[in-house]
This record gives sequence, structure tokens and C-alpha cells, in this order.
Amino acid sequence: MKAQDIARMLDAEVVGDGNVEIFKTAKIEEARDGELTFLANPKYRKFVETTAASVILVSETFDVGNVRRTRPLTYIRVQDPYLSFFRILQTLTPPAEKLPKGVHRTAVIAKTASIGSNPSIGAHVVIGERCKIGANTRIHPGTVIGDDVEVGDEALFYANVTVRERCKVGGCVIVHSGTVIGSDGFGFAPRRDGTYEKIPQLGIVVIEDDVEIGANSSIDRATLGETRIKRGAKLDNLIQVAHNVVIGENTVIAAQTGISGSTKIGNNCVIGGQVGFVGHIEIADRVTIGAQSGISKSITKPGGTYFGYPAKELMKALRMYGALRQLPGVLENLRALEERILDLERELKETRSEVGSP
Repeated sequence: MKAQDIARMLDAEVVGDGNVEIFKTAKIEEARDGELTFLANPKYRKFVETTAASVILVSETFDVGNVRRTRPLTYIRVQDPYLSFFRILQTLTPPAEKLPKGVHRTAVIAKTASIGSNPSIGAHVVIGERCKIGANTRIHPGTVIGDDVEVGDEALFYANVTVRERCKVGGCVIVHSGTVIGSDGFGFAPRRDGTYEKIPQLGIVVIEDDVEIGANSSIDRATLGETRIKRGAKLDNLIQVAHNVVIGENTVIAAQTGISGSTKIGNNCVIGGQVGFVGHIEIADRVTIGAQSGISKSITKPGGTYFGYPAKELMKALRMYGALRQLPGVLENLRALEERILDLERELKETRSEVGSP
């Protein structure tokens, strides 16, 4: 594929040799001749002068004339190098072998289930009674879908997903291997003798359209009502979503985050990895939370950035951590001052003794 063909696909400008051929894509620091790379993060700006790539995607404002190189490099100016690169990646990288159309002979599908047109259902899939599965849905081997589940059109379940009874999954949803949707919420009432009574988990999980859920995540059903993940939300691997949680539209959540019961997270939030939320709190829209933060109370101000344990507004948290890093030096100075005070007290006592002596 020539550089000029790539530029045409991206509606972009070529600076350099538009006829140079591209065969693969690569990271900027590892790219070789015949490969295309991109520059999105300013930290990688230094590699523009040394990369062995033939073509690089840069932003429309990138100053090509300010680059010093010993070998030619063709630039393609685009609005967003990151997104443009992944568009080209899909074009140049052959897709993995798709699940064959049709229903595998070992799949077990209840007679009362309704399967939409053009399905791809793999080996040892189980689909329960009265399920409604949308058109063009792809269900990979080993997936289990319980009774009365509804799945929208174009959904994709990778191997060994479990969707338990009565849950609802929207259209164009992607669920990765090992994830469980509709597991019991963590509900136990203490008895007088110190043991626990299990509280029945009678609600469901609702996954709206265009949601993606990573591998080995758990989305608990509600005690009553719904646990709901709204349209366009993206969840990473190894995430725990407890009973009656609501995750807002287009919110993204990184790996190993845990969200306690009945917490509501707003729209367009960005949650870093290993963040922990207590239960029964609310997070406003467009909030960003740094990795490993602990959220102990509601955040009602939209658009803020928070970090730390317990989480505070970012600048306040950074000042606190900056002061904390200085603490060893402060303690060392304090000990030195204490020793100096003791020395002065001894000197003063000796002076008084000398003055008072005959």
C-alpha cells in the first residue's frame, strides 16, 4: 500500500514521497523500512529523528521542517495520529479467523429459545429456555446463556462467557472470555450466632448498546431492580461491579477497579486502574480518577480530577504527596534542632554555674 493511498483513505496530506510502499505497522522506536508508525505522545518526539520507518503519521500542526534526519521519511499529516494509526492497522493486519456462520453441532439450544438471522454459535455453547438472541450475534465456544436472557443484534461473546438468567445485553456489545454477567450480589445478613443469612439476589443486569467488557470481569445482579451499564461504556479486564451499580454512558474503567454496591458513576468519566469505590455514593459526569485511588464519598462537582487514598482534588493531592516526600528531610532537620537546643541548654546551665560560683 502506498503512502498516498493511505493519505487518501485518511483524507490527509502527504509531505514527502507519496509513492513509498508500506507493508506493516510498528511502534515508532521499533519500526523498520517499509513500515508505518505514528507520533501521538510528545514523549516520543525524539524518535522522529531516529526511526527507521518509511512513513509516519503526525498531527496537522507538526513542524516537519524542524526535524533533523539523515535518511528520508514521509509524513502524513492527520487530525488524530492515534486513531488514524489504528484505522490503518486494521487495514494492513489481516483479521483473525472468524467464528464460522451457523450453529455448531455440539451447541445445546433450548427449543423455546429464539435465535436471530445469520448467527455464529460455537462448540458447546448452551442457550437456555425462552432466550432471545439477536441477528448476526457471534457466540464463541463454551459460553453459557441462562434462561430468559435477551441479547441484541451484532453482539459478540468470546469463549467461556456466562450470562445468567433474565439479564439483558444490548446490541453491538462485546464481552471477553471468562466474564460473568449476572452473578449473585454480595448480600449477607448477620445472625445473632455470628453466622450469615444469604440475601436473595432477585434483580438483573442490563448492559446497554455498544458496551465492551474485558476478560474475567464480574457484573453482579441487583438485589432488587437492576445493575446497569449504560450505552458506550468500556470496562477493562478484572473489574468487579457490585449489585445495583449504575455506570454512565461512555465511561471508561481500567483494570482491577472495584465498585461497591449501589454506587452510581456518571457519564463520560475516566477511571484509572485499581480504583476502589465504597458503596452508596454518586460520581458526577466527566470526572477523572487516578489509578489506585480510594473513593470514600460522593463527588458532586462535574469535570474534576481526583487522586489518592482517600481521593482528593488532583492539585491538592499532589501538594500533599510533595510535602510527604519532604518529610524525611524535615524530620532530620527537626532532630538536628532538638540536639542544638539541648546543647544550648547545657551551655546555659554551665554558664550559670560558673557565674554563681565564688
